[in-house]
Amino acid sequence: MKRIFNVAQAPNSTDIALLIARAGIAALMLTHGVPKLLMLFSGGPVQFPAVFGMSAGLSLALTVFAEVLCSIFLLIGFATRLAVIPLAITMLVAVFIIHASDPLLVKESGLHYLLVYVALFLAGSGKYSVDYLLQVKRSAISYSGREAESSELAV
Repeated sequence: MKRIFNVAQAPNSTDIALLIARAGIAALMLTHGVPKLLMLFSGGPVQFPAVFGMSAGLSLALTVFAEVLCSIFLLIGFATRLAVIPLAITMLVAVFIIHASDPLLVKESGLHYLLVYVALFLAGSGKYSVDYLLQVKRSAISYSGREAESSELAV
């Protein structure tokens, strides 16, 4: 019973939670983005809402960029904080412009996505990500560079 109410975290639990949130929300968003990608490249007339004075085609292209490319980046944990910005903007537009007059039930899934994107923006990608691997590589390069400088000074 003590374990259930324990607020201390196991060493990897936060990183595993971030991995699950990242991969899960990215995979779910891809189910929305891939059909839009197919619509964009189908060659037929674009049936998509035009927002902010943009054409329907441009609006669809920006949505595909966010929902497909940014979701793939999110899935692998590459540039996570940057990748969630277009995704969050897309959800803001969907919830507060496209579905502005719809009941909360219709807006709810967009709000769920938005909440996870905000959390990932604040928390980052975690240890199990490309971002982490790049950070470790940069640190190793930086450390080896400083080591070379200090050995030259010692000579």
